[in-house]
Amino acid sequence: MATTITSGVQYSGIWTMNQVNAALAANTWPVIQYLYSWGLNNNGMLGLGNTTNYSSPKQVGALTTWSKIAGSGSSTAIKTDGTLWVWGQNDYGQLGLGNVTVYSSPKQVGALTTWSKIASGGACTIAIKTDGTLWAWGLNAYGRLGLGNTTYYSSPKQVGALTAWSDISTISNFVIATKTDGTLWSWGYNGTGQLGLGSTVNKSSPNQVGALTTWSKISGCLNHSVAIKTDGTLWVWGQSDYGQLGLGNTTYYSSPKQVGALTNWFNMTGGECTIAIKTDGTLWAWGRNTSGQLGLGSTVNKSSPNQVGALTTWATVSCTNFTLATKTDSTLWSWGTNTYGQLGLGNTTSYSSPKQVGALTTWVVVVAGSSHTIAISKS
Repeated sequence: MATTITSGVQYSGIWTMNQVNAALAANTWPVIQYLYSWGLNNNGMLGLGNTTNYSSPKQVGALTTWSKIAGSGSSTAIKTDGTLWVWGQNDYGQLGLGNVTVYSSPKQVGALTTWSKIASGGACTIAIKTDGTLWAWGLNAYGRLGLGNTTYYSSPKQVGALTAWSDISTISNFVIATKTDGTLWSWGYNGTGQLGLGSTVNKSSPNQVGALTTWSKISGCLNHSVAIKTDGTLWVWGQSDYGQLGLGNTTYYSSPKQVGALTNWFNMTGGECTIAIKTDGTLWAWGRNTSGQLGLGSTVNKSSPNQVGALTTWATVSCTNFTLATKTDSTLWSWGTNTYGQLGLGNTTSYSSPKQVGALTTWVVVVAGSSHTIAISKS
């Protein structure tokens, strides 16, 4: 049976890497999309109307119009109609609802239908609208909102006046972003050089990283950054206590450094580790591994890329101190810390190698929060 993609293209059965790449590049996924969550729920971040932890996937409501997701201590999602929805922890106004009230079910942020991309972490939320404008709200320590100050805001505030923002990433106290011209920008905390600006000075407004216009994909990790250029090369900078930069050492770098010489990197994510997928569908991991989050069957840290198994069917990946990934057959896999059931395996046992989550072959995208998971499925 064919899977309908919002662009009108139809892909059947198992996705090839080209098909996954096309969907990622166009930000187009199946029209019928359900929302699921599991793991820690002390602040209602699962969106299920309660604060009960769950160790297996639970559907959030009955709607089938979820499009994009982000999460940390709170959860954020965009529907296919462009509306923005939030729930969970809200002590710094990171839900953008004009208050600091905790909500255990999805609440709409305003009435706009022009939200395009979202990122959340470090008790703040960053978003891009369809007109290319950039917006931020929540905790603003170190200037992570990019507004030129350290004032907290509980409702969306526009970052500058530009209409050229294309992508954003944050899970901690800093933000990295790209513009439509391929330039790279960063702001917020910079104590380990994670802004890539050649210094360790915090920045409260966007600063350009170098002069290149070839940045393609980005991931702001816990205290380091990872990016892929249009030529498929992989670049890193920031903290490297556990070898999370993949450079074979534990040296910090405050400007981008290339990982090896390969030009076939496809996607990546990170917490205190880094997980990446190549264009051939292989999965690679390095950095902190104390909970088995690298998926290598051990808890030994790695300072250079190590292949996870021999499969060539990995499609998307997300990690913090646990990792979740989808394959091209739309199955879901998880490994690492599982204290609150965030792996979705029906238990609280940690695993150091990939384990399949249920038997569904309908998973589209998954996000690893601080201790919970949110995901979108085609059924």
